[in-house]
Amino acid sequence: FYEVGKDEQDFDYGIKCTPDFVWPLLQETQAECSNAPGHIWRPAGASEIMPSHISCIQRTQKHSFCTPDDGPSNPIQHALITTLGSDTSGGSLYMLNLSEPLDLNPTDPVLRRRITKVASVNCTIWTADCNTNGSEAVIGTNLGAALVNLETGAFSWLCRCKSDLFSLKFDQSGNIIICGFRNGAIVTVDVRQKQGVSAGLPRHQIPYSSCTLRGASTINPRKFSRQIFELRGNIRPSCTASMSSSISSLVALRTYDQYFLASSLDGSIKLYDHRLTQRGAVQSYEGHVNSHTHIQLGVDPSESVVMSGGEDGYVRIWSIKTAEHLFSTRISSSAPASLCWPGTGKQPLPKKSRECEDDDIHAQIHSWGAWLGSKDGLFHVQGL
Repeated sequence: FYEVGKDEQDFDYGIKCTPDFVWPLLQETQAECSNAPGHIWRPAGASEIMPSHISCIQRTQKHSFCTPDDGPSNPIQHALITTLGSDTSGGSLYMLNLSEPLDLNPTDPVLRRRITKVASVNCTIWTADCNTNGSEAVIGTNLGAALVNLETGAFSWLCRCKSDLFSLKFDQSGNIIICGFRNGAIVTVDVRQKQGVSAGLPRHQIPYSSCTLRGASTINPRKFSRQIFELRGNIRPSCTASMSSSISSLVALRTYDQYFLASSLDGSIKLYDHRLTQRGAVQSYEGHVNSHTHIQLGVDPSESVVMSGGEDGYVRIWSIKTAEHLFSTRISSSAPASLCWPGTGKQPLPKKSRECEDDDIHAQIHSWGAWLGSKDGLFHVQGL
């Protein structure tokens, strides 16, 4: 583990940050870690000020349309950015063009020219996800889920309800989105049957578990009761689930596309099967620490392990298949809540290769790297 930015050196228009070891602490062990991240340059101040808090940043790629004579098209790298919204205005969705290296010289507002506002909505935007070809994004708001055409900005509601939508993900087909709500409900919505107005969406009664506290008692302090909330949308009623607290993060697996991971604000992490969601989770991952923080789950490109930070400042890694707790160490005094695993989900291993590697789970985390962010700074972790 490296903390990037602990040692800094001023240069023209910015600061060069040098990575420093966080773990392991023994110098003889550090010598084995030869693949340290290089220096990272950052501007001295903010390169761009958004109108409200940033709620989501996600890398995506847009494919340009071309004729067969043009040969294969090269996808254009973009970043999908959403803002939460404020008391005076709703959230917004932006696209940042990353096709060329960024020049963050504060005297040249090139970054501003590369940011395009796609849509603004009169509500709070908590989260967003983009389909595989970069043509559409779905946003999770305090009113439900909406589909946004990234070329035209056209906006249509997919589902409406009175529970904030904290996390959502497209499945591998791009036809289904998995939605995780404040009340702990998990719902799948069919994107192909979209409507422009919420009045035209079918009504559903969705069950969820409501948790109440029992005073100061330490014995069975939480009591759960079955509740119902109304949702309008083209959902799959047989593919609904409920966790014990607000949904914090969702990850749709691609190697085994019927499975997805979900975490909640009470520290639960579970694996679900779309075909068996009403029976509950397939398995649970123990040891995660969370009580109220929105913390991302991260899955490596081979979809062998899942990683998450905790409110105790620890980073933990589990085997997805066996739920074995593989690793944990404290890297920060605050929760490493943001997690980026380069290439996640883009090129999962074939099933046969995955089955062979399951014989040695520790070998699976030999060669990878991920980035984590907390209030303390930016961290890089790599397999040894």
